[in-house]
Amino acid sequence: MKDLPIYLLLELCLAFGLAGFWRTDELLPVFEVLLFPFWPASARLVRAHSLVSLAVFLILVVARVMGKV
Repeated sequence: MKDLPIYLLLELCLAFGLAGFWRTDELLPVFEVLLFPFWPASARLVRAHSLVSLAVFLILVVARVMGKV
């Protein structure tokens, strides 16, 4: 039960990372609302965020397997 937050974070990173690649057009309105005051959202921005999310997922999985987290 103590590992539940880590596994939840892993699942969220994986879900948003994959959704950013496969459903870019559907996530675009979400990014337009979240990033409205700063810069306009684009498909390229959504894919960049999904890449970062997948990188965080991989780093957390490796850290979990090695016993660091």
